[in-house]
Amino acid sequence: MEFHSVNKLLEKSFRENWERSALSNYQGVTLKYCDVAKRIEYLHICFRACGLKQGDKVAICSKNQANWGVCFLAAMTYGAVPVPILHEFKPENIHYLVNHSESKVFFVDEANWEGLSETEMPDVQVFVQMSTLKYILARNEELVQAREHLAEDFRKLYPDGFGPDDINYYEDSADELALINYTSGTSGFSKGVMLPYRSLYTNIRFAGESAEPQMTNESHMVAMLPSAHMYGMMFEFLFEMSIGAHVHFLTRIPSPKVIMKAFSEIHPDVIIAVPLIIEKVYKSQIKPIADQHKTMLRIPLVDQLVLGKIREGMIKSFGGNFEEIILGGAAFNPEVEQFLRRVKFPFTVGYGMTECGPLITYAHWNRTKKGSCGYAITGCSIRIDSPDPMKIPGEVQVKGDNVFLGYYKNRQATKASFTNDNWFKTGDMGVMDSDGYLYLRGRSKCMILGPSGQNIYPEELEAVINNVNYVIESLVIEDNGALTALIYPDYRGALNDGLETEDLEKRINDALPEINKLLPNYAQIRKIEFLPEDFERTPKRSIKRYLYQR
Repeated sequence: MEFHSVNKLLEKSFRENWERSALSNYQGVTLKYCDVAKRIEYLHICFRACGLKQGDKVAICSKNQANWGVCFLAAMTYGAVPVPILHEFKPENIHYLVNHSESKVFFVDEANWEGLSETEMPDVQVFVQMSTLKYILARNEELVQAREHLAEDFRKLYPDGFGPDDINYYEDSADELALINYTSGTSGFSKGVMLPYRSLYTNIRFAGESAEPQMTNESHMVAMLPSAHMYGMMFEFLFEMSIGAHVHFLTRIPSPKVIMKAFSEIHPDVIIAVPLIIEKVYKSQIKPIADQHKTMLRIPLVDQLVLGKIREGMIKSFGGNFEEIILGGAAFNPEVEQFLRRVKFPFTVGYGMTECGPLITYAHWNRTKKGSCGYAITGCSIRIDSPDPMKIPGEVQVKGDNVFLGYYKNRQATKASFTNDNWFKTGDMGVMDSDGYLYLRGRSKCMILGPSGQNIYPEELEAVINNVNYVIESLVIEDNGALTALIYPDYRGALNDGLETEDLEKRINDALPEINKLLPNYAQIRKIEFLPEDFERTPKRSIKRYLYQR
């Protein structure tokens, strides 16, 4: 693959889209590309004043907002290494990650800063408030002076004004470290994934080539996933910046109500989401309509009219202008997938990991196969570690330009993540058909060994359980040699329907024999336990499974 500098792609995009809208806070401020470039230049002046060198680390911790994008791009285009930290992390974790990454500059949201202490981060030279880009604390007088004279220094550097020809961003190379992304993970403490520029370029290039129709500088994107997570960062922000598109950050907690309102106002060209969002919309809005028309859906020709109306309403509710909805980050409920395919709703399921920047497989919605997450992206190869990769699940292993360099300051974890012939071990289990389409079966870490040595993938059992009425989410665990289903029910919805807690739990328990009829004999659920509150989750809404193992 021919490599092109990511920062030079951004430089070209900024020059060509100087007066176009770049970053917006939903229902708030909008920055044009020229505004973003000017803020980046101000930050570059400050970076030089604090002695920041190419390769030094810059930590960024805040909720989604326009200035998050400014700070990330300022660090990368300077040649520094941005370290995005999920703002949902607890203060002690943030302290640890800032120190572990050896960050010299720390951009932090006001809400996060309240729980943090500068004395716990002794190597940081300057702390900057994200929303205002003003110093919270600078550890030397030169930095304070530089900030006080910033406007004056800027005018001296650009006496004739700051224009598109004045930007000159750091030219990166393929294997150079671009960023460190600390995974939230569902199986324990975070590791610092070192992503090279070739990984970012591979994902950017593929996104540009695979979009149908192509996204352009007139496209709009609603950014609702955490920007500090690679899925959101790459496909709701970085790719868009490289083509001059307009990104709208949802700065509030993205509840389904907020998301749908934003879609109706912004009319995004592509929607990036996790399955949970679509599943919630299906359960609350689509399934009740389908249930009302069960009889009509059994009549030939009439069923197509009804399905067409449902499809039309769904597309309108998501803004009416999108090419497809791309789902990733977690397993997709088979019942929801089957219904959406029946109504020919334009969605696709991709597969990726932070360690691959993040994309591994994808197929456009009109080329997808049921239950699959697509085929390998350009520049990436996949193999299944199995004696019969088409029938017997084995570990999915990856090699290519998108694969990371290793885990920061963790040689042991890095070595354990690669085979002897240098394929990355994803830890996911799957099979692959003759056309190269990948079908995931679950995490190898989550796999439960059945009574006669059978491989049980709890995600497959949970998909069945989650279809039961009033079940919001479930988790299947091994419990003294048997399987227990932990369930978080829809207590509020049941109460609205006149069901008290005791009646609700009895109804779900009574459904256990029907659940087990749909499961293999070796994967029967012995009992159900109810949780009073939702599962602990990662920012991408995956359940933190390791917290519930026994």
